[in-house]
Amino acid sequence: MTPVAILYDPDCGFCRVSLALLLCWDRRGRLRPVPLGGEEADAFLAGMPEEQRMASWHLVESGPGAARPSAAVHSAGAAFPPVFALLPGGRPLARLSARFPGASERAYRLVADHRSLLGRGLPAAARRWADRVLSGSRPDGR
Repeated sequence: MTPVAILYDPDCGFCRVSLALLLCWDRRGRLRPVPLGGEEADAFLAGMPEEQRMASWHLVESGPGAARPSAAVHSAGAAFPPVFALLPGGRPLARLSARFPGASERAYRLVADHRSLLGRGLPAAARRWADRVLSGSRPDGR
């Protein structure tokens, strides 16, 4: 299976730590981190306004947006069901978040709207660990 791109804000410490946790959960390598603002992310989200691009994370299930019209882009709370479905043991959470899309979106927005505050509470060591995970090195730092 080709890894699914998960687009995130590389300038947000909370976003990086959250994604690193997902990547550690993803023991099968099904998720591939792609920072927002880069060429690849721009290709995936071609046609999406910049403000909307940076307002949330995005899961892209196939090739770059403009080049591959069949690409499915799931953003914000709508990305929970397909993300959880890819993770070991995540199917119950996928079903739950799909069953209650409004609650998933509200939960996502609550966290996303307070990510700066949440990020400030993270120790620098957690952000360094996340950066190692996102760069593809081992989570234990070796």
